[in-house]
Amino acid sequence: FLFAFAVKVPMWPVHTWLPDAHTEAPTGGSVVLAAILLKLGAYGFVRFSLPILPDASRHLAFMMVALSLIAIAYIGFVTLVQTDLKRLIAYSSISHMGFVTLGFFLFNALGVEGGLVQMISHGFVSAAMFLCVGVLYDRMHTRMIADYGGVVNTMPKFATLMMLFAMANAGLPATSGFVGEFMVIMGAMKANFWIALTAATIGILGAAYTLWMYKRVIFGAVANDHVAKLGDLNYREIIVLGTLALAVLWMGVYPKPFTEVMHSSVSDLLRHVAVPKL
Repeated sequence: FLFAFAVKVPMWPVHTWLPDAHTEAPTGGSVVLAAILLKLGAYGFVRFSLPILPDASRHLAFMMVALSLIAIAYIGFVTLVQTDLKRLIAYSSISHMGFVTLGFFLFNALGVEGGLVQMISHGFVSAAMFLCVGVLYDRMHTRMIADYGGVVNTMPKFATLMMLFAMANAGLPATSGFVGEFMVIMGAMKANFWIALTAATIGILGAAYTLWMYKRVIFGAVANDHVAKLGDLNYREIIVLGTLALAVLWMGVYPKPFTEVMHSSVSDLLRHVAVPKL
């Protein structure tokens, strides 16, 4: 169970398939993979590993926490040097899913609920980010960050929506990306101060690579004639990205509808895991 779900999440060091899968997939495939399929691995942990093998899960909790922290830190640095938009977002997904597995194996309500909220949030944000890349790729037929620059001058509506999704990816308060990560860090604080401090510190990398990417693509002088000829979002693209933007803001400003439905299930799970079976 552990190894199978770790590959699906994916966790470090069995993560290397994901960036290649995203770069080879069309936009729709990347959206489904990031928003839905990656969550199946995390769902497997909380639905199978924890309730069916609680003693083994507790015994391996330290290892899982360590691997999650390594994923957040190591993948964060790897993401900083990416030159392909899709690979950058794919690596950022691994880092964000590290918060999910970290929360699950803290074995407290805040951590587990934070991990679940982060799963939902990542589904919205990652789908939106890949759709934004798809919008640019449809017009420019390139994913290289160096080929862009000054997009805000020709696509102001797109730049505004992508800014919201980039801020959510960076974990800005009032966006969905903040809620799950904050809950996981608070859960880590209850479990171990140093785990919480480490997670909060290395989480800054998420803001670093996201803002670096956004600045290079959106701001600055118009990079070339191809960027100068870009057309802004059409109605179909506005409806799709606007719907995701509303979900990101709703979850960030008022997360209660998402969290209150989890309380009883998470409490039952933690009570079950807390009772030794051997």
